[in-house]
Order: sequence, then structure tokens, then C-alpha cells
Amino acid sequence: MAKYHILGKFTDQGIKNVKETVKRSERFEEMAKGKGVEIAEIMWLLGEHDVFCIAEAENDQTVTALLLQAGSLGFLTTSTSRAFTRNEMEDIVKQMN
Repeated sequence: MAKYHILGKFTDQGIKNVKETVKRSERFEEMAKGKGVEIAEIMWLLGEHDVFCIAEAENDQTVTALLLQAGSLGFLTTSTSRAFTRNEMEDIVKQMN
């Protein structure tokens, strides 16, 4: 499964309802599970971003659908990067000329 590094920022609505952030993360995990996305970790941050998540999904489309659905709730915006394991990176490098 592909790994994803997701950074989130609270929207105005998200910060106004910040006391619900843990409950929202639980609902996010349930939503992810329903789409076949495994959430390895959710953490809250100090600094530029408010939330960090590591997720695993079969493909980019699945994780994108999850994040679009979550974003449509209005509490968080996200920035996502595809992450590669050491073995995946070794395979990628082997493909270089």
C-alpha cells in the first residue's frame, strides 16, 4: 500500500470548534476505514500546521477521495505528499539511467 504524509490546518470553523478536534479525528478514522484507508498516526502540532497524519491507501485516488470528503466538512484544509519507503526508493533509483 502507498504511504501518505498529510499536513492539516484548521479553518476558521475548525478553530472555533477546536474542542471537538479529537472527536473529529475519530470520525475521520472511521471514514478512512470505510474507504479502505489505514490511518497509522494522527498527531497535533505546534507551528505552521495544526495536524499531522500518516495514512496508507491502495492508490492516490482513494486517499484523494477521503481527503476531499473530509475537507468538504469545512474544519480542515490539507496538504498531502506521497511518501516512499526505503525499498520503494531503491526500486525507483534502479529505474534511472
